[in-house]
Amino acid sequence: MIQVNQLTFTYPGKEKETIQGISFSIEKGEIYGFLGPSGAGKSTTQKILTRLITGFEGRVKVMGKELKEWGDAYFNHIGVGFELPNHYPRLTGLENLQLFASLYDKPVVNLNSLLSRVGLKDAAKQKTSDYSKGMKMRLNFARALIHDPEILFFDEPTSGLDPVNANNLKDMIRELKAQGKTIFLTTHNMYDADELCDRVAFIHNGQIMAEDTPGYLKMKYGKPLLTLEYMDGQPVSRNFNLKDFGHDEEFLALVRQKDIVRVHSCEASLNDVFVKITGKKLVSFSDDYTER
Repeated sequence: MIQVNQLTFTYPGKEKETIQGISFSIEKGEIYGFLGPSGAGKSTTQKILTRLITGFEGRVKVMGKELKEWGDAYFNHIGVGFELPNHYPRLTGLENLQLFASLYDKPVVNLNSLLSRVGLKDAAKQKTSDYSKGMKMRLNFARALIHDPEILFFDEPTSGLDPVNANNLKDMIRELKAQGKTIFLTTHNMYDADELCDRVAFIHNGQIMAEDTPGYLKMKYGKPLLTLEYMDGQPVSRNFNLKDFGHDEEFLALVRQKDIVRVHSCEASLNDVFVKITGKKLVSFSDDYTER
């Protein structure tokens, strides 16, 4: 669906390349994540793919056609959920969607149903100037879907959302994937990437440092240990080698004789993997949110 080969980009007036010869491909129906800290090149790559900026070097093909050869019809095929809300504040949520829907040369979905799906049914006729950041982010998300595009670009889609609304949007992303949509997700939220993405790429200083499934990366860079927690008057924790614990007599004896509290592998998080590869730590939103 998307093929990128040796993509390079330098902002006017800058000497250093923001994107340094990156290559990747995204299959139809795949959720592909770009993970990296602010300034790594995530949003710049997305802006190139959505034709917000031009002047890049290298080759980019979308839906079998060179990006530079696409005309305005390209925007009928893509939907974009920007990192920062950008709406007309004097218009209501519904009026905003109606305005943007008028720009497409194709039928649009039921806008009231879409607003309801993102939890904005009761605020549909409220001016967006009165929306909270979280409400604006959800309207951003809805706007990307109004024309039922084949490819979706989401930049930090759960930023500023409370856990309930964040989970709702992630459920919608999974539903879009099930419908065959191709999704390009840029984020430094490792939890979102781990939950949603089929594959992820770690981008740092404009270069892709690693690329694979979240599960494989965590397995590759995690410790091959299994932690057994049991009660022996008080909680006790013991580590065993994952490769041998099935034949480890001590492990088997503990399982038979002790009250087991918990068994888990010492799996690395995507943040752990990113640190090992780049030496930098990803920022996590964790439970901190701004929606009110």
